[in-house]
Amino acid sequence: MDTTQQPPAVESRTREILRAPFTADTWKRVAYVVLALPVGILCIPLALVGGPAGRIQRGLAGRLLGLETGEPARTGPLALAHAVISLPINVAAATVTCYFWLVVAINLGFPLRPDNDPTQSWGGPTMAGAWAVHGISGGVPFLFLTPWVVKGFTTVQARLVTGLLGTDRSGLLRTTGIALGIAALCSVLSVPIIHQF
Repeated sequence: MDTTQQPPAVESRTREILRAPFTADTWKRVAYVVLALPVGILCIPLALVGGPAGRIQRGLAGRLLGLETGEPARTGPLALAHAVISLPINVAAATVTCYFWLVVAINLGFPLRPDNDPTQSWGGPTMAGAWAVHGISGGVPFLFLTPWVVKGFTTVQARLVTGLLGTDRSGLLRTTGIALGIAALCSVLSVPIIHQF
């Protein structure tokens, strides 16, 4: 018996992890994370005046996340509730997603950075050494981690859409608590990153 072969489940999972940054699903989720924040902000006044805020928010989730929610008879107050309650998780998701993709870009594109001095960088004094250290320690790990972080954020965001703007309200209170907890944790973790700038 050959013990060097991986079980099919491990091989399949490895393939899924390696493909994740390059799939349309990942980039649709990234688009949702980036668009959910401005759309949610615009839906607050729209919901206050009785506009189609719920339909807009459901439409965005439907197009980019493939989310199918039942359309309730009335969503006016719930559309406002969704826009307000999802605001902290939308801010956290957009910020973390943009920051993580920035980490990928600045580390994999290290030689293109105007501020790089390989003699003063980790892996220096040569450009090849500095690029290798930055690419391997920052670029590659974040390239494969970011799609899963985005998937986690969009899973919570989709549950809020389903619970507040759809017909399935089961577990809504728990999901709201999780969303607000994630947003609070991201706020706390952002403090040291902000101090770097």
